[in-house]
Amino acid sequence: MGRDKYLPLTETVYYILLALHEPAHGYLILQKVEELSGGQVRMAAGTLYGAIENLIKLRFIEPVGTVDNRRKVYVITEEGRAVMCRDYERMNHMMEITRRIWNSDGREPYAEM
Repeated sequence: MGRDKYLPLTETVYYILLALHEPAHGYLILQKVEELSGGQVRMAAGTLYGAIENLIKLRFIEPVGTVDNRRKVYVITEEGRAVMCRDYERMNHMMEITRRIWNSDGREPYAEM
């Protein structure tokens, strides 16, 4: 099986997709990304809206209708969920194989860190 051209997702894109598990507008996405990342990922509005445009083009997210026309609201699509799941599986594989190798030598896991 060949490599997925969309993987790996950047940390920022991963958190944006995760934040859009429920519909959200731009400012709420910024807040959710910062919260989900434990403050490790902070974006400027321009960076977010550039990412949103790209994710819409890729069909990973889509705008949804709202009663408030002042704010655009977005949500993850099935295609976005699928790519995020593939990246999650990729990361889990890396962690599992690392855990297996590190634990095979009898030393304390993560002692090198």
